[in-house]
Amino acid sequence: MLDVRQRRRAEGKTVVLTNGCFDILHVGHVRYLRQARELGDYLIVGLNSDASVRELKGEKRPLVPEAERAEVLAALACVDHVVLFAEATAEQLVAKLKPDVYAKGGDYAPAPPRNATARNRRDRPEKDLPEARIVGQYGGKVAILPLQPDRSTTDLIDIIVERYGKK
Repeated sequence: MLDVRQRRRAEGKTVVLTNGCFDILHVGHVRYLRQARELGDYLIVGLNSDASVRELKGEKRPLVPEAERAEVLAALACVDHVVLFAEATAEQLVAKLKPDVYAKGGDYAPAPPRNATARNRRDRPEKDLPEARIVGQYGGKVAILPLQPDRSTTDLIDIIVERYGKK
């Protein structure tokens, strides 16, 4: 993966990194990935491994295995490269790749720091990203992309359960 990053840097390309579980790919994901791609010339998607998805989302997730999730993501025209990572956050991946831009969706909602007011959290949401500190150390940019309302895997799961019940 580092060789891909180095080649793009040598070509003068702007590399964007984003990451997520992408369990059931839906229009919210597609819109988000397109927006991330528009921030640069080359989009790398860090994909949470099955184990890290379970850690983040619970034992019933992921619904789709990591190899299939990676294949679906790689098939999107806006995605240039997919890389699996096993940690709960992308801090190590960011530190290795040093993307020019690190993009995260507006649905990311970590616990706010105790001394943060609602206003300054809203004005600077990147401050809550664990990866932002690393991006700042090497001079990269952090982009928080708009939330796609009512477009989430959890919403889809709720609709399926509501319509089809538990079988």
